[in-house]
Amino acid sequence: MSEEARVICCGEALIDMIPTECDGASLAYQPCSGGSVFNTAIALGRLGIPTEFLTGLSSDLFGEQIKQALVESGVGSSLCKQSKLPTTLAFVKLANGHATYHFYDENSAGRMLSIDDVGPVPASINALFFGGISLAVEPCARTYEAIALREAENHVIMVDPNVRPGFIEDANVYRTRIRSMMAHSDIVKLSDEDIAWFFPELDGLEARVGEVQKLGPSIVVITKGADGATAYLCDGREISIRSEQVTVVDTVGAGDTFNAGMLAKLDEMNLLNKSALKSISDEAIAQAMAYAARVAGVTVSRKGANPPWAGEL
Repeated sequence: MSEEARVICCGEALIDMIPTECDGASLAYQPCSGGSVFNTAIALGRLGIPTEFLTGLSSDLFGEQIKQALVESGVGSSLCKQSKLPTTLAFVKLANGHATYHFYDENSAGRMLSIDDVGPVPASINALFFGGISLAVEPCARTYEAIALREAENHVIMVDPNVRPGFIEDANVYRTRIRSMMAHSDIVKLSDEDIAWFFPELDGLEARVGEVQKLGPSIVVITKGADGATAYLCDGREISIRSEQVTVVDTVGAGDTFNAGMLAKLDEMNLLNKSALKSISDEAIAQAMAYAARVAGVTVSRKGANPPWAGEL
């Protein structure tokens, strides 16, 4: 692992099969490296944050493609457990710029990651990020939960479950796992749709956010698409920012790159530590969210999960 790495992104890497027109008539699919946590990792790398990626990685041709994509964005992969199991495939359907997914994930390299494959995290790491479908499927979901709980005392933990209801076999088990991880997190990010799914019995965003805050994270961030985002801090403060006004091509990777933008700006301001996040100023959290929205705005303005490089901002 790179001695300079300050963030580890823990979760899935897969191949997004993106629909494209072929010869103006028939439909073809372009294999693009992706996955929610992978997208966050490469966005961090492109923003200049020394980042390592932790997943189960296949030695097949798609796994090699993913590994090369990490290298090209400056992200380390030395923590990945490589095996001959296949790479997860996600076929993407786009409708009015909104993406839905159909996954092929049985016995994949990423899904079969075990806690025995994961060593201790060095003290030099400031933050670990978790999220995506890797928190919904066994056995890797148990692995990532175990890592988060094991490392929470000494490292900042950020979680974005990025809920995919069609991928969840047992909603009660999934909700219990995510609540456990939120209780050990410093930053929890949810979309307004995600938090509504977690707490269908509650009316209104405020009540739902209150339930997350009871678990103890320092910062709860709710993203609301074109309506921007709001941070709810542990001392009761609420800070909102507007979304970037851009022409949306598609939303693939939007939330993932928002996460990267937040972590990158917090790192830049030397705020990726537990005590600093508990007492973060209104100005600092607003800057972090505004930067995150700017990064996400670039991503949605072009096809696929293609996060910007620092020089583009």
